[in-house]
Amino acid sequence: MPSSCGLKIRVAEGKTYVIVTELYQENPGTSVTSAGKLLAGQICAAKGLDLQEIVYIECNPDTNSKLSFYDEAYFIMDFNADKQQMYRRIDKEEIIKILSSKHE
Repeated sequence: MPSSCGLKIRVAEGKTYVIVTELYQENPGTSVTSAGKLLAGQICAAKGLDLQEIVYIECNPDTNSKLSFYDEAYFIMDFNADKQQMYRRIDKEEIIKILSSKHE
């Protein structure tokens, strides 16, 4: 099914960060989490990037719920890790640093 996501690519401190964000109600298809490696591969092919050389980050945006587990969260994905170790949550300060870095 056709799907949509937000996308930002940043080069900072010698690394290429590919940041995708879930759109929830705006996305008619598969979530970014369910399509992680496939989506990363499509982005790399379209942008001339090497999947082994990027830092792939998924964002689950704040849904404005009163429940804290619906707050905005960012995860670095390691496609070579087993399912238990594939996601590593990063804090808001780290993502702000990546996003505010000057483009190299």
